[in-house]
Amino acid sequence: MPQTATGRPPTEATSAHAEPSPSTVVAVASTATVPPAADVVVIGAGQAGLSAAYHLRRRGLGPATATPTTGGDRPPSGTFVVLDGEAGPGGAWRHRWRTLRMATVNKVHDLPGRELPEVDPCAPSREVVPSYYGDYERDFELPILRPVHVHRVTRADDDARGRLLVATDRGEVSARAVINATGTWTKPFWPIYPGQETFRGRQLHTADYVSADEFAGRHVIVVGGGISAVQLLEEISHVADTTWVTRREPVWRDDEFDPDAGRRAVALVEERVRAGLPPRSVVSVTGLIRTPILAAAAERGVMDRRPMFAEITPTGVRWADGTEQRADAILWATGFRSQLDHLVPLRLRGHGGGIEMSGTQVAAEPRLHLVGYGPSASTIGANRAGREAVSGAMAFLGG
Repeated sequence: MPQTATGRPPTEATSAHAEPSPSTVVAVASTATVPPAADVVVIGAGQAGLSAAYHLRRRGLGPATATPTTGGDRPPSGTFVVLDGEAGPGGAWRHRWRTLRMATVNKVHDLPGRELPEVDPCAPSREVVPSYYGDYERDFELPILRPVHVHRVTRADDDARGRLLVATDRGEVSARAVINATGTWTKPFWPIYPGQETFRGRQLHTADYVSADEFAGRHVIVVGGGISAVQLLEEISHVADTTWVTRREPVWRDDEFDPDAGRRAVALVEERVRAGLPPRSVVSVTGLIRTPILAAAAERGVMDRRPMFAEITPTGVRWADGTEQRADAILWATGFRSQLDHLVPLRLRGHGGGIEMSGTQVAAEPRLHLVGYGPSASTIGANRAGREAVSGAMAFLGG
């Protein structure tokens, strides 16, 4: 069996995340200084983080400031702040590939209290969604500081109802509760296979992908069985020869994926995290939707899947039966893992390898809620998770 890792493979992936156009970067709040204390700290301003911030505002919490207020100046229900590592609004949407259009994106769910406006289906999602998020942050006056990079979260002392310390590159924030919404985009998952370091072509991950044009006239092996894998496979197949490789036989569904089906899928993922097991992706329990575009690709033979190869050679890949495929590039569309490195000092993982959860609340640390983790790692459950986390945090704080 191959080893697995979440870092870069032994060979270099040359593409970097492409930043959105300047028009999508909206300055929401000053990044000069983080407040020394807040009742609730939200880490991350993607969909789940914005949902949490919205519900904190609705509960009456006001923005934490760099200079603590006293007496009548303090909001009656407490304070909160959102710390975001991005340069502007949009979360992971800022880094989606340039050719991902609103018509082909899997789904963009409305943020609570504000519908996504009508947009041009041909507009790039990496421009539309950050603009939508930026307007949302401004209109609801959400106290978001960026870019602020969180290094670690620790306990201030042994008091189970004491404070958590959030250490950042701009100072430390003391919090009574933390809602973590850091998502997965910054932690791409790279499988490691024998011979990987010998490959003379290019290896890249979905996180590095820009457009199909850079592969024109070449042969690309696409590895992965998720939504992004089949989207990129179809796109690249118009300009290059492709081979599709997955570890398991893909499961296709031809029926409509309605809200009830989405809720059932989220519930299945939630069962695992409740038991302290590592979460599975939502698509692993939903299957792949056979859209008209993908059906047409299947007619062209693009979706003829091959099982996982046994090793990588300098010029391509080799299967266990000795057959080989030459390739110029290997695209690892192998998904992402939750970015929780800054929570390691809290020692949250149990014997099952995951973090035992009760809803969004960490069973071993009730001051901490994880949104964008497990069932809320997709947009299907992110809004609900933000609301649930705020309810749990406020109950813990006694308000």
